[in-house]
Amino acid sequence: MIEYPEDPLGEDDDDGTMPENVKALREAVVGHRIVSAERAQVPERWRGTTEGFLITLDNGKTVSLADGGDCCAFTELESFLLNADKIEHVITGVGTTEGFTKWHVYADLGDVLELSVGWSCGNPFYYGYGFDIAVAEVTETAI
Repeated sequence: MIEYPEDPLGEDDDDGTMPENVKALREAVVGHRIVSAERAQVPERWRGTTEGFLITLDNGKTVSLADGGDCCAFTELESFLLNADKIEHVITGVGTTEGFTKWHVYADLGDVLELSVGWSCGNPFYYGYGFDIAVAEVTETAI
């Protein structure tokens, strides 16, 4: 079984925000399959919606990641790679490498989804950073 080792950060690099983001994503996706992954309008904490990343799961739920930041602190999805040949496999974990800049959503046979993430705590822990992660039921709209 694939697992990624803990991705350590120094106490001046992160206040726990990045590991909490990974934990939130893990809790939302483990045990499910990805139906689709795309850039889309997603809920934002303060202003309604923003451009972000949307994962649709086989359980009829979506998981959205909205970039976060304030002043010199930020977290943003730079790019993603959905490995279409592995989407039929159930997700078994989420791990990170390279100081939380590479996120791996994985199944038994390898990464189903890879995220490249840019982030900085800015002036340590004075400003907010991290993804706003939300889980929602898929709603169908009438045509």
